Amino acid sequence: MKQIAIPLLAGMVFCCTQAPAQKLEFKEHISKEFQVANASGSVLSIYNMNGAIKVEGYSGDKVVFEIDKTIRAKESAILEEGKKEFQLQMEQKDDSIIAYISEPFDTRPKRNQQNWEEKKKIFYQYELNFVVKVPFALNLHISTVNGGDVQISDVTGSLGIYNVNGAIKVTNAKGATQMRTVNGNVDANFVSAPAGVSSFKTINGNINIVYPPSLSADCEYKSFNGGFYTDFPDAFALPPTVTKTELKDDSKTVYKLNKESAIRIGNGGANKLRFETFNGNIYIKKQS
Repeated sequence: MKQIAIPLLAGMVFCCTQAPAQKLEFKEHISKEFQVANASGSVLSIYNMNGAIKVEGYSGDKVVFEIDKTIRAKESAILEEGKKEFQLQMEQKDDSIIAYISEPFDTRPKRNQQNWEEKKKIFYQYELNFVVKVPFALNLHISTVNGGDVQISDVTGSLGIYNVNGAIKVTNAKGATQMRTVNGNVDANFVSAPAGVSSFKTINGNINIVYPPSLSADCEYKSFNGGFYTDFPDAFALPPTVTKTELKDDSKTVYKLNKESAIRIGNGGANKLRFETFNGNIYIKKQS
């Protein structure tokens, strides 16, 4: 089957192919980079909808994007509509770099309510697969929804990693972390124990976290259909906590028993770790 590729000066390659069952497909490769003056004080945000995201830390001072964009449709007119309408935006402002979809929907948080209210129908499919190189110390806020996993490696900054229908995998991390998905495992390996508060959550999947032997933290965990397992030898259960809630009219004070179980690893202290899954197990492992 014939495939046409046209190189452009802007670092993009376009091609159109006709896939089996007469589904039409348009592909584009996008390359872009941004200079970062202060990585530890900067943040990269990616708000994807369909497709995988892979972020790798390196010793440079640029954020380098390599993105494969695909638009699919059953009819050529709809494919042309998708090519014209779909828009990926990449911007840098002060200490922030952001990549997001602006059309047909704005994927940034709290930006697409109007489109949903108008019930806008899209008759083409679109997908973005990101591979991004970042300075080691850059802080990350990364999210996708369908069609791929999120993989992060070799970073020392703080992490906010979100998925819906896919897994999350982080290797060689150091910073405080928040990871959430709905359908998929959450796997992470830390080369040093992160300071502060970190949380890990999935609905349908296991949570597998590896920490160095020096870990000291208080851990809260919850699993409806699963268990909590650890091979840290100095872990012991903590008594349940009671929280105090005062109503706005000051007429009543309510005390609630925390339904989450808790353990302390090492000396505990200021480091707080929270793990939650509905259908799955939680494994906290000591790095060998």
